[in-house]
Amino acid sequence: MSATADHAETNLAVRLGFQPDMVVQEIGYDDDADQELREAIEQATGTELVDEEYDDVADAVVLWFREDDGDLTDALVDAIAYMEEGGSILLLTPKTGREGYVEPSDIGEAATTAGLSQTKSINAGKDWSGTRLLTPKAAAKKR
Repeated sequence: MSATADHAETNLAVRLGFQPDMVVQEIGYDDDADQELREAIEQATGTELVDEEYDDVADAVVLWFREDDGDLTDALVDAIAYMEEGGSILLLTPKTGREGYVEPSDIGEAATTAGLSQTKSINAGKDWSGTRLLTPKAAAKKR
């Protein structure tokens, strides 16, 4: 990977709100996860992603979610339980036309039901779209 591409990936992680020394918990990781995005998050935070077995609170959660992974609202509620108050969730779903695609309306409904605010959707890699979701306290700070 060129230095320019590496810098662009890091900037994506920084634009998504990842900062040095953040503890980021990763949920739903599988072989199809975007390795470049994972590395960019680790580079931006300076720490490795922690997995679902992590037993302390995290500053943010990266949630890889596919249509057949179960109920999205339940997954979001579970992710909130792992987070520091005021944290954010980066919900990553397959892009349109990819296996496991999740409708944007389903994301919006699940986020609202889970008590989260949706801030922006981004291109998070070749096969993934990202949606940044904030807990109510984090959403209030952004205003």
